[in-house]
Amino acid sequence: MPSGSLHAKLADALRERIVSGALAVGEPLPSEARLVEEFGTSRGTVRQALSTLRNEGLIEGGQGRRPIVRRRPMGQPFETFLSFSAWVERSGHRPGQRTIELARRGADPVAADALRLEPGEPVIDVLRLRLLDDESVMLERSTFVLDIGLLLFDFDPDAGSIYAGLLARGVEIVAATHTIDAIAAPAEDARLLGVPKGGPLLRERRTASLADGRPVEYGDDRYRPDRATFTIANERAHHLALVRTVPETGEAL
Repeated sequence: MPSGSLHAKLADALRERIVSGALAVGEPLPSEARLVEEFGTSRGTVRQALSTLRNEGLIEGGQGRRPIVRRRPMGQPFETFLSFSAWVERSGHRPGQRTIELARRGADPVAADALRLEPGEPVIDVLRLRLLDDESVMLERSTFVLDIGLLLFDFDPDAGSIYAGLLARGVEIVAATHTIDAIAAPAEDARLLGVPKGGPLLRERRTASLADGRPVEYGDDRYRPDRATFTIANERAHHLALVRTVPETGEAL
C-alpha cells in the first residue's frame, strides 16, 4: 500500500479516537514507537499522520514532546463527502432538520451558471434549517436540477439526509467544489438561526456533481460561527483535506 494511503489510514484512526473521546482532551497520544508497532508502519508515516492532525487543530505539541489532544471537535473530511446528518451522527450527536421550503421555480442566475443551465430554467429549491442536538446550527439552501430535484418529493426531507434519500433512488453525488467566505446575516437568516441581524455567518457554497461530471446541485449553506469552523490542511504530494468542526468552547470566532 502506498505510504500516502498508510498515513491517511493512521490519521483517520487517531482522529476517530479523538472524536469518540477514546483519547480525551489534554491526553497525550501514544508514542511514535508505539504507533509504529501498532500500525506496522514507519516513523515517517506516523509523523505525516501526526502532522495532518496538527494542521487540523486536533493535537498540539511535538518537537521532542508527545503531542496531546487539543480539543474534541466534530470533524468531517469533505473528501469523504458525508452529509450534515452523517457528520453529526458520526460524532455522537443528534442531527435534525426542519424543511422550510421545497418548491419548483426558475433558476436564478447564480445557480443557473453553476448548474450549466439558462436562467429561468425550472429547478427545485430547498430551504432547510439544520439542527445539532435541537440547536440551530446551519441554514441550508440547495438548488437541484429538475430531474434530480423532483425525486425529493418522493421522500420526507425532514426524515434525514437528502443525499441518503437520493442515493436510495440511484443518484450518487460523488464530487463537489467548495467556496468558503463570511457574510453579514440577512434578516431571514438571523431570525432562523437566532443570531443578530448583520452578525457574521460562515458561508459554504458548493457545486456538487455525479460521477460523469454533471453538476446537479448548487448549495449555499450558512453556519453560525460559534458552532462551526472550517480547517484546511494540505501537504505536498498529498490530497487536500477540508475539515468541518464544531468548537468545543462554543465561543464565537
